[in-house]
Amino acid sequence: MQNRNSLYRLIGLDGSPHKVLDAPYDSIDAAIIAANNWCERKGLNDSFRDRSIGIEVMTKNGSWRTVCYS
Repeated sequence: MQNRNSLYRLIGLDGSPHKVLDAPYDSIDAAIIAANNWCERKGLNDSFRDRSIGIEVMTKNGSWRTVCYS
């Protein structure tokens, strides 16, 4: 079950905030949609490193925890 107050962000392969998509998202679905849209616009010509995106969720204590990479 997803917490309605959770914030999500997109990160790069190195774990740093994504260089283009660094913004707060109010749901994991919104983050995934933003990542998918960006990847579709970029195409497959970019390196694996540039196309790899992770999702983090903000914990109750204010730190970020990685949810997944794709």
